[in-house]
Amino acid sequence: MRWLSELRPAALAVAPTALAIAVAGAGVMLLFSGATPSDPMRFLWLARYTPILLIEISHFLSSILGLVLVLVAFGLSRRLDAGWLASVMLLPIAAILALTKGFDWEESTVLMGVFVALLPLREAFPRAARLSRIEITPGWLLSAAAAMAGAAIVGWWSFQNVDYGRKTFLGAIFNPDADAARAVRSSAAAAALLLGFGLWRLIATPAKPKVAGEGDPDFGRVRAILASAESAGADSNLALLGDKRFVFSESGASFLMFGIRGRSWIAMGPPVGRRDERSELFWRFRELADAHAARPAFYALGPDDLPDAVDLGFSIQKIGESAAVPLASFSLEGRRRGNLRRSWRKAGEEGATFEVVSGTATCAVMEELKRVSEAWLGSHAGGEKTFSLGHFDPAYVAEFPVAIVRHAGRIVAFATIWTTAQRGPFSIDLMRYAADAPKDVMDYLFVELIEWGRSAGYQAFEFGMAPLSGLEDRPLAPILSRVGRLLFERGEDIYNFQGVRRYKDKYDPLWSPRYIAATRKWAIPIVLADVGLLSSGGVAGLRRRRREDRTEDGARAEPPLRAGLVSPVESVKARTET
Repeated sequence: MRWLSELRPAALAVAPTALAIAVAGAGVMLLFSGATPSDPMRFLWLARYTPILLIEISHFLSSILGLVLVLVAFGLSRRLDAGWLASVMLLPIAAILALTKGFDWEESTVLMGVFVALLPLREAFPRAARLSRIEITPGWLLSAAAAMAGAAIVGWWSFQNVDYGRKTFLGAIFNPDADAARAVRSSAAAAALLLGFGLWRLIATPAKPKVAGEGDPDFGRVRAILASAESAGADSNLALLGDKRFVFSESGASFLMFGIRGRSWIAMGPPVGRRDERSELFWRFRELADAHAARPAFYALGPDDLPDAVDLGFSIQKIGESAAVPLASFSLEGRRRGNLRRSWRKAGEEGATFEVVSGTATCAVMEELKRVSEAWLGSHAGGEKTFSLGHFDPAYVAEFPVAIVRHAGRIVAFATIWTTAQRGPFSIDLMRYAADAPKDVMDYLFVELIEWGRSAGYQAFEFGMAPLSGLEDRPLAPILSRVGRLLFERGEDIYNFQGVRRYKDKYDPLWSPRYIAATRKWAIPIVLADVGLLSSGGVAGLRRRRREDRTEDGARAEPPLRAGLVSPVESVKARTET
């Protein structure tokens, strides 16, 4: 029996599609059976021992169950446990009705065969969802309507010479010869059910989640999940920005955040919270977007998220690489760190001091932070950003620890720190500095932050993404990768792609790929454009952009992937493409 255990993984892999086809086929069989005449000899024999009313009710319900099985098969194709449970419950009932409506033992055998095939394959349907959450796509509804139309045509052809128009509806119930009336009645009932279901889906689909902000109960749930999440990246803290919509897991212990731009529903990163609820949230977001005829996409996914994206049937494209510095091995010693060591030491010798404040201490210096931020914004085009990068809002800044650099007693630079509950990686969001800050103030800030994170027990410091880094330009590489590589090498007039990569490389980080996922390959450029518009505040934000002047060393101050036009130092922590 060893070969059976070896075949089980393959059986579980093909089970959702195969069983969905089988259940849908069983439903179509019931629809066609209800629209065609019963075997007269069997029917007369059955009528001799069974009340006519029971026969008529069985015939009526059998066609309705046929349509329901066609719709439930969609849940099986999506590997939903609710689809499996509904099929297991309905197939035996349909098998019994096949016997009581006309002693159709062949139909009953087929239905029980599908039922028996379903029972041992429960593991193939791991996605938790209630029946009310199974979102039937328009294509599946169209398929069900086509099956209904086919059954109606077959019924019309079967009874085209029968004069059933003179009988009343109630009179036909007790007439054992009224096959035509039964066919019309059951087909009409199934058609009415399909129409009702379609209208319900149109009207009663899950409501588009509203943006959650301060004062919203969902915002409190988000804050609580972030405080204890076992699966969360540093940029999960963007959930506190107040511009996101949320999908929560069944338990309420996990969430997925997303933004909407036109028809694009773009999830910012993977789900946050419990690891065992990730798959549920991937699918719930996919189904919610589909219910609103939207274009779902996932932005800034890591390698560990790709199996779920592939499971959804999404196309995937690499968009760059993210840098993370392991804190345990970081050191300023050695020749490679000579320039960084001198920059850090020079800023300290010029009087720069570093501290991290939080809570009430942050509120006490909020006006100084605001002054630095406004001065920084005044010297940079593009204004504040959103969605994939924080903006200066006192309530948002107060959510996090803030790293502060003082010079001559004044705050000259600051950065908000994104922390994680499990103390894995940490990162920074807003980084702003005054015009009179020491020249090497940001290198000083980075080095001090790395030491702060190490003493606080964090494992890595994330520098964010280098856009278009690591893309291949081979003849057989995807066209988007080849275009991206060309921009990385030749697009210095658009963005300082190679400069960002070089700057981060001096910290010897570990590079990890980042991806975007969408339902179709052709949708990825559209989603990237929508990410840029979301991050920049729409078309009006893009119009404020201008080309920055060259810096002293010849490099240009280019827009980061996350924030629009900023200085060369600020572009170091860029994360999303504008």
